[in-house]
This record gives sequence, C-alpha cells and structure tokens, in this order.
Amino acid sequence: MLSNEAAQALLMLIAKQDQSAFVAFYREMSRSIYVFSLNQLKNAADSEDVVVETMHEVWRCAVRFRGESKVSTWVLGIARNKLLMKLRARRDTSVDVDELSETLASESPDPDELIAAAQQAKEVGRCMQKLSVVHRECLHLTFFEDMSVAEVARLQQVPEGTVKTRLFHARQKIKLCLANLLRGVNVAL
Repeated sequence: MLSNEAAQALLMLIAKQDQSAFVAFYREMSRSIYVFSLNQLKNAADSEDVVVETMHEVWRCAVRFRGESKVSTWVLGIARNKLLMKLRARRDTSVDVDELSETLASESPDPDELIAAAQQAKEVGRCMQKLSVVHRECLHLTFFEDMSVAEVARLQQVPEGTVKTRLFHARQKIKLCLANLLRGVNVAL
C-alpha cells in the first residue's frame, strides 16, 4: 500500500495534470476502492463503475485536496459518495454470496486452504449481509481499509463515539451470527 506521503506527492502531480502520476495513483488506489465498493454494492460491474467515477473525480479535483486527512480517507470519501448515489438509484440490494465469492480471487495455491477460506468467507459474508449498511461500512473501513475511528467518523460525518458504538454492535452481531451458524441456527440480526 502506498504511504500517505507518497500518495500526497502523487496527488500534487495529478493536480498539475501529470498523467503518469495518475496512472501510478490509480494502480495503488483502485483495488481499495473496488473492494470497498463491492462490500457495499455487491455487484462487480457497479463497483468497477465506482472506481472509474472516483478516479475521474480525483483527476478533476486533486487540486482541492487540503491535506486535512489521509489521502486514502479523502479518496474513499469520494468513493462513498459515488456508491451511495448508486445505492439510491437502485432498489434491490440483495446479493448471492456464492456469486460474490467468485468475484474475489484468493492468492493461496493450496486447494484445501482455498476451500476452507471460501467456506469461512461465505459464512462471514452471510453474517455481514445481516448488518445494516452503516455497521457494515464501519467494519469494512476499520478492518479492511485500516482506518482509525477518527477517520471513519470524518468519512461518515458522525462523532467518534457513534463509530465506536457502531463497531461494538456490529462485532456483537457478527459474533452472535457466527455462533448461531456454528450451531446450525439461522437468526436474523
């Protein structure tokens, strides 16, 4: 992952319309944006659209970055706005977890590990789907994007205490869901 300082340097070059800097920035940031979007949208094509729309916005607005947050927080904030527009535009947010697991490739060459990881991901995915959008987003940003509570609070435009509460409740719901899945009980959260 690109350091914040390196990302800021690339962003300064992008603000001057440096295409090679933009290509490097795109390579470094597109995967994070895609995974973040896919976690919310559950659709590969829509997630790819969010990546393109976000990076287009970065190209157009790099000069507006003020350095008040990490570059990744700023970029994911743009992505969040783009994906919220997509969510508002459509009514059906259901997803087949099997379809989602096929979208994400594993780097593990061992077939047994792949099967175990796929089963675990499927179970966690089922539990994540039972969370509200804000709880799922908090978990994703904190655990997969390695953002601090303060950064998530800025991104979601809520107090840090609210983020902490959402994380607490999300963890409790995931824990309960996984425990119930292990016992063979399917309970709505």
